[in-house]
Amino acid sequence: MASNQFNAGHTHGQTQAKTEEWVESAKSTANKAHDKACEATGKSHEQAQRSKDENATFFQQTGEQMANMAQGAIDGVKNTLGMGETKK
Repeated sequence: MASNQFNAGHTHGQTQAKTEEWVESAKSTANKAHDKACEATGKSHEQAQRSKDENATFFQQTGEQMANMAQGAIDGVKNTLGMGETKK
Protein backbone atom coordinates (compact mmCIF):
# COMPACT_ATOMS: atom_id res chain seq x y z
CA MET A 1 0.00 0.00 0.00
CA ALA A 2 2.80 2.41 0.87
CA SER A 3 4.45 1.56 -2.45
CA ASN A 4 1.27 2.53 -4.32
CA GLN A 5 1.07 5.82 -2.47
CA PHE A 6 4.74 6.49 -3.20
CA ASN A 7 4.16 5.70 -6.88
CA ALA A 8 1.12 8.00 -6.99
CA GLY A 9 3.11 10.82 -5.41
CA HIS A 10 6.03 10.18 -7.74
CA THR A 11 3.71 10.22 -10.76
CA HIS A 12 2.14 13.47 -9.56
CA GLY A 13 5.57 15.07 -9.25
CA GLN A 14 6.57 13.92 -12.71
CA THR A 15 3.29 15.16 -14.19
CA GLN A 16 3.66 18.55 -12.57
CA ALA A 17 7.28 18.89 -13.71
CA LYS A 18 6.34 17.95 -17.28
CA THR A 19 3.46 20.44 -17.25
CA GLU A 20 5.77 23.22 -16.10
CA GLU A 21 8.28 22.23 -18.77
CA TRP A 22 5.58 22.44 -21.47
CA VAL A 23 4.38 25.82 -20.22
CA GLU A 24 7.91 27.23 -20.26
CA SER A 25 8.50 25.83 -23.73
CA ALA A 26 5.24 27.32 -24.97
CA LYS A 27 6.10 30.70 -23.42
CA SER A 28 9.49 30.67 -25.10
CA THR A 29 8.03 29.73 -28.47
CA ALA A 30 5.30 32.36 -28.18
CA ASN A 31 7.79 35.05 -27.21
CA LYS A 32 10.08 34.20 -30.14
CA ALA A 33 7.18 34.23 -32.57
CA HIS A 34 5.92 37.46 -31.06
CA ASP A 35 9.34 39.12 -31.40
CA LYS A 36 9.52 38.19 -35.07
CA ALA A 37 5.99 39.42 -35.69
CA CYS A 38 6.74 42.70 -33.93
CA GLU A 39 9.86 43.21 -36.01
CA ALA A 40 7.90 42.53 -39.20
CA THR A 41 5.09 44.92 -38.35
CA GLY A 42 7.27 47.60 -36.77
CA LYS A 43 5.52 47.76 -33.40
CA SER A 44 7.14 49.89 -30.76
CA HIS A 45 9.11 48.25 -27.94
CA GLU A 46 6.46 49.32 -25.44
CA GLN A 47 3.67 47.63 -27.35
CA ALA A 48 5.77 44.52 -27.77
CA GLN A 49 6.50 44.33 -24.03
CA ARG A 50 2.84 44.79 -23.17
CA SER A 51 1.89 41.97 -25.55
CA LYS A 52 4.61 39.73 -24.08
CA ASP A 53 3.25 40.36 -20.59
CA GLU A 54 -0.26 39.46 -21.76
CA ASN A 55 1.08 36.26 -23.36
CA ALA A 56 2.93 35.35 -20.17
CA THR A 57 -0.27 35.80 -18.15
CA PHE A 58 -2.22 33.66 -20.61
CA PHE A 59 0.35 30.86 -20.50
CA GLN A 60 0.59 31.05 -16.71
CA GLN A 61 -3.18 30.60 -16.45
CA THR A 62 -3.08 27.79 -18.99
CA GLY A 63 -0.31 26.06 -17.04
CA GLU A 64 -2.26 26.34 -13.83
CA GLN A 65 -5.32 24.85 -15.53
CA MET A 66 -3.22 21.96 -16.87
CA ALA A 67 -1.75 21.34 -13.41
CA ASN A 68 -5.25 21.35 -11.88
CA MET A 69 -6.50 18.89 -14.51
CA ALA A 70 -3.51 16.62 -13.88
CA GLN A 71 -4.14 16.77 -10.13
CA GLY A 72 -7.79 15.92 -10.74
CA ALA A 73 -6.78 12.92 -12.81
CA ILE A 74 -4.39 11.74 -10.10
CA ASP A 75 -7.06 12.18 -7.43
CA GLY A 76 -9.50 10.21 -9.59
CA VAL A 77 -7.05 7.33 -9.90
CA LYS A 78 -6.35 7.40 -6.17
CA ASN A 79 -10.07 7.32 -5.39
CA THR A 80 -10.58 4.45 -7.82
CA LEU A 81 -7.80 2.50 -6.13
CA GLY A 82 -9.12 3.37 -2.68
CA MET A 83 -6.11 5.51 -1.82
CA GLY A 84 -7.90 8.88 -1.88
CA GLU A 85 -8.32 11.04 1.17
CA THR A 86 -11.38 10.24 3.22
CA LYS A 87 -13.51 13.27 3.87
CA LYS A 88 -15.33 13.52 7.17
